[in-house]
Amino acid sequence: MVADLSINSENMKVHQKEKMISQLRLFMLDEDPSIQHNAVLALGRLVEHSEELARIVVKKDILHQLIWSIPSQTHHYKKATVFVLHAVAKHSPELSQAVVDSGGLDILVSCLGAVDPEVKEAAAWALAYIAQQNTMLSQAVVDAGAASLLLSLHTNDLDREEVNTGTIALLKQMIRSPDVKLKKQVLFTLIQISKHSVELAEMVIAAYILPDVMICLQDPDEYVKKDVITLMWEVVKHSAQLSQVIVNCDGLVEVVDYLDKSRGSMRLPGIMMLGYVASHSENLAMAVILSKGLQQLAICLSEEDEDHIKEATVWSIGQIGHHTPEHANAVATAGLLPKLLQFYTGASSLEDLRLKSKKALKNILLKCTHLPSLEPLLSNAPSNILNHVLGQFSKVMHHDSEACQEFVMSGGLSKIQEMDAEPGSAQRKLINSIKSCIQEASANPSGKCRILKKFHRQPLCDVPLQVCSSI
Repeated sequence: MVADLSINSENMKVHQKEKMISQLRLFMLDEDPSIQHNAVLALGRLVEHSEELARIVVKKDILHQLIWSIPSQTHHYKKATVFVLHAVAKHSPELSQAVVDSGGLDILVSCLGAVDPEVKEAAAWALAYIAQQNTMLSQAVVDAGAASLLLSLHTNDLDREEVNTGTIALLKQMIRSPDVKLKKQVLFTLIQISKHSVELAEMVIAAYILPDVMICLQDPDEYVKKDVITLMWEVVKHSAQLSQVIVNCDGLVEVVDYLDKSRGSMRLPGIMMLGYVASHSENLAMAVILSKGLQQLAICLSEEDEDHIKEATVWSIGQIGHHTPEHANAVATAGLLPKLLQFYTGASSLEDLRLKSKKALKNILLKCTHLPSLEPLLSNAPSNILNHVLGQFSKVMHHDSEACQEFVMSGGLSKIQEMDAEPGSAQRKLINSIKSCIQEASANPSGKCRILKKFHRQPLCDVPLQVCSSI
C-alpha cells in the first residue's frame, strides 16, 4: 500500500513523507523479502521527485544500509536499490557525491556485470546521472571501472539486452567531458557497440548522440578526431538509411575536411567511410562526389605510399564509380583510370592491391562513356582490360558520329590499327566494330570519306572510303 501510495504522493506534506521514510527503513529490515523489496521501491518513488526527501535519505544514513545489503539480495531488490541511488543522485552534484561517498559507485559498477539486463540498465542510468553532474564525478565513474566494464560488453554475442539505453545514455553524458582520455574511452566503446549489428548502430543513432560526437571533431587531439571518423565508418557500413543519417549531419563534409588535414594511417577510417557510404546507392555515391570526396580520394592515392591505404582507397573509388556512367565518368575525368591500371600491372604491387585495382577498374570501365579518358589505356593495358576499353569505344561510337571523328583526330584509330590482334579473336572483332562505326559515321552519298583530317582546322578528307588511309 505504501509503495503504491508513493507513486502519487504530491499532496502529502513533507513531515508525513519524512515519517514514512523512517517507517520504510524499518520495513527494509523485515525478514520477508517481498516486504523488503516493496519498502525499497517505495523509498525510490518518494525521493525521485523531491530533492528535500533525497537529502533526508542521505541524512538518515539509509544509503549505507542499502549498499551494505545489496550483494546478498535478489535481482528485484538490486534493481529497486539501484533505482534509489539513481533517484538520489539525479538531483544535484552534492547528492551524487553522497552516493559516491557511501560506496555507491562500486555497487553500481558491480551491477553492470549482473546477469539480469534490467539490473544492468538501472545501474547504467544511475551512473549516467552521477557522471553528468560535473567533471570530477565523471572521472570518479571512470576511475571506478565503469568505462572498462562497458568495454567488456563488446563480445561476439553482444545483443540489445546487453547494450541498453541506459548504457548509451551514460556514454552520452561522459563524452561531453573535457577529459581527453575519457573521450577516447567513450568513443572506443561506441565504436565497438556500433560495429556489431545494424540494430545496435541504430540504438546509438536513436540516442541523439551524433551532435555530441561531431563536436569532438573540434578537439585538438588527433586520435579523438580519428575515433569520431571511425565511429561514422562503423555506423554507415550497415545500411543506406544509417548512411543517410550521417550525410544529413554533414558527415561527408567533415570526413573530407578530416582527410585533407590528416596523413598516413590516420586517413584510413575516412577513406573507408566514404567507400561504404558510396556503396549503398547511386544517390549516396553522388553525394560523395559532390562533397569532393572523390577528389580527396585522388589526393590520398597520389600522396600515400603504404599498401593498405592504397588498397582501401582503390576499393572506395570502385564503390563510387561502379553505379552509372555518370559516376564512372566522374572517376575517369579525375584521371584515376591510369593510376588503377598502374597498380594492377605494377610488379611492385602486392596481390591484394592488384586484385582490388583489377576489380575496380573493370567495374568502372563497364560504365564509363568518357572516351578521352579511356584512350590512354589503349597503349599499355593488358588484353583482359583492353577488351573492356575497346568494348566501350564500340558502344559509344556506334551512336555518336562526333566521337568517331574525335577518335580519328586524336590518333586513336592509329593505335588500334597497330594492335596485333589474332583473326577471329574477341579483340579483333572489337577493333573491326570500331572501324565499322567510323566508316558509317564518315559515309555520304558521294561515297567519299568525310572525316576531318587529323590536324584541327584542316579540310575534310575527300578520299573514296575504300582507299582512305585514315580508315
